[in-house]
Amino acid sequence: MYEVVESVEKYHGRIFSVVADMVRMPDGQVHPRDVVTKLHAVGVVPIDGEGRVVLVRQYRHAVRDYLWELPAGLLDVDGEDPADTARRELNEETDLVAGSLEHLLDLHLSPGFTNESIRIYLARELADVHDDHRHVRVAEEADMQVRRFPLREAVDMVFKGEITNAASVAGLLAAAVRLA
Repeated sequence: MYEVVESVEKYHGRIFSVVADMVRMPDGQVHPRDVVTKLHAVGVVPIDGEGRVVLVRQYRHAVRDYLWELPAGLLDVDGEDPADTARRELNEETDLVAGSLEHLLDLHLSPGFTNESIRIYLARELADVHDDHRHVRVAEEADMQVRRFPLREAVDMVFKGEITNAASVAGLLAAAVRLA
């Protein structure tokens, strides 16, 4: 059995914290483990009536580049159901609403050091948000591009290294399998 014998928070931020744990291993020895605890997230694979997936291209400061990604966001509203968060993020990032939303998969994004997880949904029956209900995008979202790609082309982009966000890769491949 693995037992945390000491835990010290080293940093606490808005979306993540860093904790230094001392963990007793099954052999009785104690070893340090640094853990990033983070708000969990949702992602959406929006597929339109023509079989195209809606992706966003957003600047990601940690990698100093723009990435093609699925619409996604943090579970940062207390008590909000993950499916409702997915609908909200789809609306805010793509100006779309989904007539149907189906759970596709759950991922632990890097379990060697973080508890971060994401639930991915498949969204269909897409419709445009009315102009007076569109979200005003700020910061990295202000210059975000929204584009539709044939699903097969988006999957090809994964294998060409043009889509590298882990949740987007998994979501696109899972959607391709589900819809095949």
